[in-house]
Amino acid sequence: MPTLKKRIIKNILQTKDVDKALLERIADESENFQQLKENLLRNSIITEEDMLLILSKEYKFPFLDLDKYRIAAANKDILPKEMALRYRVVPLSRIGDVLTLATADPFNVVALDDIKLIGHFQKIDLVLAKEDSICKSINDLYAQGESLSFLKEEEGPEGTVQEVISGEESSLEDIVKESKLPPIVRVVDLMIYEALKKRASDIHIEPTERNLAVRYRVDGVLHHGLSLPRINQSAIMARLKIMSSLNITEFRAPQDGRFKIKFENREIDFRVSSLPTSFGEKIVLRVLDRESLSFGLKNLGFSKIPLRLFEEALKAPFGIILVTGPTGSGKSTTLYSVITQLNVPDKNIVTIEDPVEYQLEGITQIQVKPEIGLTFANSLRSVLRQSPDIIMVGEIRDSETADIAIKASLTGQLIFSTLHTNNSVGAITRLVDMGVEPFLVASSLIASTAQRLVRKLCTKCRQKYTIESGLLEKMGFRTTSLKEFYKPVGCDYCVRTGYRGRIALLEILVIDDAIKEKIVKRATEADITAHASQKREFLSLKDDGLDKCADAVTGLEEVLRVAG
Repeated sequence: MPTLKKRIIKNILQTKDVDKALLERIADESENFQQLKENLLRNSIITEEDMLLILSKEYKFPFLDLDKYRIAAANKDILPKEMALRYRVVPLSRIGDVLTLATADPFNVVALDDIKLIGHFQKIDLVLAKEDSICKSINDLYAQGESLSFLKEEEGPEGTVQEVISGEESSLEDIVKESKLPPIVRVVDLMIYEALKKRASDIHIEPTERNLAVRYRVDGVLHHGLSLPRINQSAIMARLKIMSSLNITEFRAPQDGRFKIKFENREIDFRVSSLPTSFGEKIVLRVLDRESLSFGLKNLGFSKIPLRLFEEALKAPFGIILVTGPTGSGKSTTLYSVITQLNVPDKNIVTIEDPVEYQLEGITQIQVKPEIGLTFANSLRSVLRQSPDIIMVGEIRDSETADIAIKASLTGQLIFSTLHTNNSVGAITRLVDMGVEPFLVASSLIASTAQRLVRKLCTKCRQKYTIESGLLEKMGFRTTSLKEFYKPVGCDYCVRTGYRGRIALLEILVIDDAIKEKIVKRATEADITAHASQKREFLSLKDDGLDKCADAVTGLEEVLRVAG
C-alpha cells in the first residue's frame, strides 16, 4: 500500500496542480485503495477515470469502457450475481480455467481469492472499469433471463427449480425466515450502499405488476436503480420493516419508523415510511446525514442581499418569521440552521416537529402525536408554559396553530415556522385566510421568506453560451443585461447529469410600516408584491436565481424549471 500511495500521488502531481501536503494527508488517512480513491474523489482532486488510467499506466491493467462493450448473455453463468454484486465485478470471458473480470478495485485480494476458490479458477486476469459502469453492467447482464435468480430459486427434490417463497400466499413465518437469508440482507444493504454512494436523499422501493423497482432521488431528481424480482418483494419489505421497528403484520395501513447505520465512520439516520398500494406496500427511505447538514445561515449558499436581510430579521427580540415553499425545498434545513445559530446557553429553545429529523444538542425537541392528542396546537400551548425564548413550529397547518403562534409571538417569544405557499407574500394572505386578524399578522410578522432548491452546475464540465438580446426581458427578469450563461454537459464527476449538489434560492419580504398598513387594509397579494418590487433589496426567486446564473453556480433552464 505505501508504494501504491506514492505512485498515485506522484502521477497526480505530474498532471494536476494539487497541494502535495493535502495529497499526503489524504493518503495517510486511507487504509486501502478503495478508501484512497473515495477520498480523492470526495475532495474533487481527480475523477474515477483519471484514477483508473493511473493504475493502468503503473500496473499495466487494461482500461475498458464497459458502456461501449457488449457482454454475452451466457457470461451470467460464469459467476453468481450474488458474488458479482458483493465484489463489484463483471465476468467478461472464461477460457478454460482462466477468468477475465472487470473491476474498479484491482487490489481487493479477498475478493479475488473467493472468486478463484468458488469458481475453481487457476488464474484471474483483471480489466479496469468505472464503478457505475460495472453496476449498470451487472444489472443489465443478470436481468437477461431470470433477474436475480440467486434470490428466488433453489433445487427441488428431483433437481427441478422451485420457488422459495410464493409472494402473498406465503405465511408470515416463512417471509420473516426468508428476510434473514444472506442474499436478502445483502440486496437491502446494496440498496442503501448505492444510495449513499450516489448522495441520494431518498430511496423509493416501489412494487409494480412485474417487479420491485428501486429509484434514488439525487439532487431532487429521481433516477432508476435496481430492478428486483417480484417473488422476493415480501421478504425485502419485511427486512426493511424489521430494521425500522415497524409492525411486519400490518399491510393495510401506513407506518413510519427509522433506523441508524454506520457508513465511513459516521452515523446516518434513515426515516422510513410505508404506504399500501395496488401491488403491495411501497417503502420510501429518507436519508438524514447530519454531517452533510450545513449549520448556520452563511453555510447555506444564500445570496448576499437576502442573507443580510435574513440575519437582520433574526435580531428581533420577538415576533414570527415564516419560511415558505413546497415539500423538498429545504425549509427544514434552513430552520435547523437558524435555531442552531441562535442556540446559546442563555436561551431556552423548543421545537415542535413532525417528525423530528435531526437531534440537536441543547435544544428541547417535541415529536407531535395526533393519535394521542399531541397536535401542533396542543404542544404549542404546553410549550408556552415552559418559559421558552425561541420556538420552532414545524408547520402551521390549521387556524388554531396559526392563532396561538401569532399571539405567542406578541407576548415575547421569537417564533419560526413554515407554510406551504408559492411565494413570500402568499404567506400573509394564507394567514388571513386561516382566520387570523390582519392587525395581528401586521403586528407580529417580522419577515416572510420563500425558498426553492436548484441544482448546481458541475464545475468540471459546465459550458459557456450566449443568449439573444431581449430574451431575459420576455422571461420577466428584473435584470436584462446578462448575455453569457453556463449550461450542463455531463461527465464522470457528475455521473453524466451535468449537475452536482443543490443550492437554495431565497426570496425574503421584510415587513416594513408600509406593508403593515397594506395588511391591515387587506390589500391583495398583487398590491403587496408591487410595493415590495419597488425596493432594490427585494429579490424574487427568479431574480435571485439570475444572480446565481451570473456567478455560474446554476443554469438559466434550471432557474426557470424551479422558479417558473
